[in-house]
Amino acid sequence: MNGTDLNFHIGDKVVYPNHGVGVIEQIGSRTVGPTVERFYLLNIKASNLKVMIPCHNAGNVGLRRVVRNGDVQKVLDLLSVTENGSNGDWKDRFKENSERMRTGSLIEVASVLKSLIALHRDKPLSFREKKMLERARYLLVSELAMSRNCDEFKVEELLTTTLAKINLRFPEASELQA
Repeated sequence: MNGTDLNFHIGDKVVYPNHGVGVIEQIGSRTVGPTVERFYLLNIKASNLKVMIPCHNAGNVGLRRVVRNGDVQKVLDLLSVTENGSNGDWKDRFKENSERMRTGSLIEVASVLKSLIALHRDKPLSFREKKMLERARYLLVSELAMSRNCDEFKVEELLTTTLAKINLRFPEASELQA
């Protein structure tokens, strides 16, 4: 993505990759040396963290709107089809999954979630993969809940049903806590 201004507005529900969903609370400006810089003030829902992102940099950091219903369906479709196994070497697999998580794309996050759940069915996950599964689970559930404007437990039920179609069990959040 280039550094174009994505024109978000106050109240927009957005995703900040690897941090999760948030709401743009303010659009302000401040003077940095000779230049006046506009920025978005974002409130990250889960941590109540306030983040300032320069408007011109929003595209570079991957800030994007919460997925719409059509994209929600694409995520559910992805989760309901079986695919072949993932990379055998855990270091390569971890690196590949980390890169996919960093894209901020919900489809990529869902894909990482599914491959880690499938792997976990066959053998215990490493500590780092377990943390990544926990992160992917959180990012997916929180964004889908915000997108559909419903409680997270409803999204968890939906994901449980969807993954059950391919004999995968959606993990409870408590199972993943280290």
